[in-house]
Amino acid sequence: MLFRDSASAVAAESLAGSLFVRLIDQFVHKHGHKPSPSEVRSWERSIPVLTNALLDAGLGMVEVLLEYSLPLNSKRADVILAGVHPGTGAPSYVVVELKQWSSALPEDGEPLLCRVDAYTRPVLNPIEQVRGYCDYLISFNGALAAHPERLSGVAFLHNATEFGVQGLYEVPQDERGRLFTAERRGEFVQYLRSKLKPVSGAEAADQLLAGKVAPSKQLMAVAAEEVREREQFVLLDEQKVAYELVLRAVRQAQQSDHKEVVVITGGPGTGKSVIALSLLGDLYRRGVTALHATGSSSFTTTMRRVAGARKRAVQDLFKYFNSFMTAERNGLDVLICDEAHRIRETSANRYTRAAQRTGKPQIEELIDAARVPVFLLDEHQVVRPGEMGTVAQIRAAAAVKGLDCQVVELDSQFRCGGSDAYLHWVVRLLDLEPGGPVDWEPDGKVALEVADSPQELEAFLDARRAEGYGARMSAGYCWKWTTKVAPGEPLPLDVHIGDWARPWNVYGDRSIAGAPPAALWATDPAGFGQVGCVYTAQGFEYDWSGVILGPDLVWRTDRWITDRTASKDPVFRKSTTDADIDRLIRNTYKVLLTRGMIGTVVYSTDPETRAKLRDLVTGQQTGRIEAAHDRGRLPLTDHT
Repeated sequence: MLFRDSASAVAAESLAGSLFVRLIDQFVHKHGHKPSPSEVRSWERSIPVLTNALLDAGLGMVEVLLEYSLPLNSKRADVILAGVHPGTGAPSYVVVELKQWSSALPEDGEPLLCRVDAYTRPVLNPIEQVRGYCDYLISFNGALAAHPERLSGVAFLHNATEFGVQGLYEVPQDERGRLFTAERRGEFVQYLRSKLKPVSGAEAADQLLAGKVAPSKQLMAVAAEEVREREQFVLLDEQKVAYELVLRAVRQAQQSDHKEVVVITGGPGTGKSVIALSLLGDLYRRGVTALHATGSSSFTTTMRRVAGARKRAVQDLFKYFNSFMTAERNGLDVLICDEAHRIRETSANRYTRAAQRTGKPQIEELIDAARVPVFLLDEHQVVRPGEMGTVAQIRAAAAVKGLDCQVVELDSQFRCGGSDAYLHWVVRLLDLEPGGPVDWEPDGKVALEVADSPQELEAFLDARRAEGYGARMSAGYCWKWTTKVAPGEPLPLDVHIGDWARPWNVYGDRSIAGAPPAALWATDPAGFGQVGCVYTAQGFEYDWSGVILGPDLVWRTDRWITDRTASKDPVFRKSTTDADIDRLIRNTYKVLLTRGMIGTVVYSTDPETRAKLRDLVTGQQTGRIEAAHDRGRLPLTDHT
């Protein structure tokens, strides 16, 4: 939330011009960058329209929460109004989505999507958008979960005429999704009066903000229910757009001889795998032939075990990218390629039979396998030589075949507490974006700590586990990995830092001495105590993440230095260039640093690097770790 006050106070600050200066300052503090000019213009044009309607309704004492951040999510509702219901006397909340659109047309045959002149691609119908925000808040805010009837949602298109947006009304309206235009401003004022009483809304706002934040519905924990029975995830904005575009492509493929490629791209935690599972579950229940494929053994194995725990047919939905070398052309309706940044040049390897060595690119195999191939990817998560899944390459492969290629970019994320500021800090830290590292400014969404020793890092995580949270330790691939362990022997302590030593996670698909197989390290509680690597962490999330930066990436004076000789990753060969290794090592640490939902603790084996991290995170060159909740940075009780 960027600002909170009564409607009268917000109107006064808006009139004076000071409101927008405060919103900009608060935005920079929370997100680490300035709001776009279009966002500032939206505030300047839309907020006064809403406050004037509230004042005309006699609701000047209602509490106005501007740019309210959805819990565990970087999405923001434009406004939430908090007050007292005139009929029940209970707290009452109205989510308001403000649009400056003058006109909008429903997407042909797809009323949940619409076309607006200002955008090059379809966007979500605002009725559905605000309904999604309401459903999400009820799922994740304890103040509303027990009283869903207290929440309403409305989209106010204050520049639109009825004629200009009449097609939007094809989407059914209900208590969580209504639409009003400029021509129906009088009805909007009456609507506000029906939901809010002309008394102070401060106490109701306090209750909403104090609402217990429910843990995120972890991907693996609900996969079985999602795929087998019913929809478990609430998709928002561009997530829902991507979902609907895929379903539209499927319908068109069924109705005519049509084939289309869909690419969904976004950073860590933007919900790519949630979209993939939602699509798979929906298509599976409809009887549409669809498969899920990845290039990750860990991810595919976990999906098979969790989503298909009691049903073999569900296990068979999860394949690998190299499973389609001999697939019938267009034999599937849909192929969902998750973690598509792990696509390789070819599916063939040393075990491939000569008859199957066609020389065909893996991207082409995947496109040919289905009427609607769907690729979900993050180009900054390429961590191995030979991985080549990019938007440009998929577009080029589709163009060669004369196929349409729709691209949807996901810009909001759900990992790392929904903190855009943290993700921005990570990519700047690792010089994956220009400008260099910047100081970390806590935003209240995610905790970040620096440990002075691996013992301290492990003890901190163990304390979080004692409080009921999940935690994992991971590290750069800087220690040799014992891959063969004799039966009955314990895991060897391969990761040595001073007098501290721990094993890597199990290598292979069998449990050893109580430690889970590699594919289940991130999701099995017994995974704590072993050190994971990027190949077992990628694609997963856990509450608290401990990351060990090894000697392959160190800070020297004013820049990062990558040392290829410090890496023990066998996939790096003499033929791998220094530039490629530099990029892949930085991408590796980006993956590891973005696994934590609640917080991350980082330790470097190098003293100068540790000092730099300490300076960026706390402004101090020395000092010992403190639990984030002990100094008020992130109240852990909000996440239980």
